[in-house]
Amino acid sequence: MRNVLLAGVGGQGTVLAAKVLAQAAQNKGWKVRTAETIGMAQRGGNVVSHVRMGDRGEDVFAPLLAERSADLVIAFEPAEAARVLPFLAPEGVLVTATTALQPVTAALAAKPYRASDIVQRLESQLAETAATFVAVDDAALTGRVGSRKVLNTVLLASALAAGHIELDLDDLRSAIEVCVKPRFVALNLTAIDEVAASRKGA
Repeated sequence: MRNVLLAGVGGQGTVLAAKVLAQAAQNKGWKVRTAETIGMAQRGGNVVSHVRMGDRGEDVFAPLLAERSADLVIAFEPAEAARVLPFLAPEGVLVTATTALQPVTAALAAKPYRASDIVQRLESQLAETAATFVAVDDAALTGRVGSRKVLNTVLLASALAAGHIELDLDDLRSAIEVCVKPRFVALNLTAIDEVAASRKGA
């Protein structure tokens, strides 16, 4: 069983990313269940998607993840990464975008919100554990593609390229072609190629 949690702010494409991930798993013949917990998503509220995949052929009976059970957490925004960190499994992987999109909770806080501070805190916190931390320079990658609309694909590709789940970038490409509107398919495939190229150059 592989458990994935995706967290972001309304409008970032979190729900579509979960759908694409589920499709990639289904294409491999895995049983999959998904669920969303959405709070005022259209007004910049928190969006969390749960994806549970039977990667060994097992049935999946419930869609929601418990705390400390996510093999992979994909955060579309640093503050969201910090908020859902309790869901990360002890040896899981946390992938987060480094660009801030201030959520409602941060806008109401007394202290200023700096994404770099949160990313550094997460990195140092996870360095003391068996978990893996991956910070994605989403601004650079989406900039090379020419659109912020591919943020969800950039993060999915970065997460799958990091390993830990038996899905690869070709699986992601196939799922994109099924789930994304035809006029946006080429743009999203370019985003995957940019992630692959950036990893080769790293």
